[in-house]
Amino acid sequence: MAFLRVGLLGYGGGPAAIPLIQKEAVDTYKWMNDEEFSDILAIGNTLPGPIATKMAGYIGYRVSGVGGLINGVLATVLPTVILMIILLVSLASFRDYAWVQGMTRGVLPIVAVMLGVLTWSFVKKSKTDLGWIKVLLLIALSIVLIEFAGLHPALLIGSLILFVLLKPKKKEDAA
Repeated sequence: MAFLRVGLLGYGGGPAAIPLIQKEAVDTYKWMNDEEFSDILAIGNTLPGPIATKMAGYIGYRVSGVGGLINGVLATVLPTVILMIILLVSLASFRDYAWVQGMTRGVLPIVAVMLGVLTWSFVKKSKTDLGWIKVLLLIALSIVLIEFAGLHPALLIGSLILFVLLKPKKKEDAA
């Protein structure tokens, strides 16, 4: 049911579905905590393909094995496929009407707020782990690299993961 709701209500694509997945997996069903969700999201962003489907597959597998994986992916994908077929056939004949254009434009601010809330929760969690100075520096560096240097976000996330995995251990870390 969790991923069926995400598949039905995740209007706007994968990024819009992420806050819904977090709500279901962390808050509603308590399959994981915020830190685990953040890790899954970071790894999922480095892999090719739709993020909602990857997360549904992994979380489903984690909760119920292969059956959960299949259930999670199908519950996420099937509503979208069915609705896309129905809506595209229906809306194609009404696309010039103002109410159809208004409906599409009206959803965009809601998706932006949902992504903003998710981002702020990640910033707060990062502040706890790293402190404000490192968080603000990472945010600024990320904006510069992604927006101005044209670096793909997956490459940035992948390099940060590699950095953390390969950096030399401090003496107090090794103990």
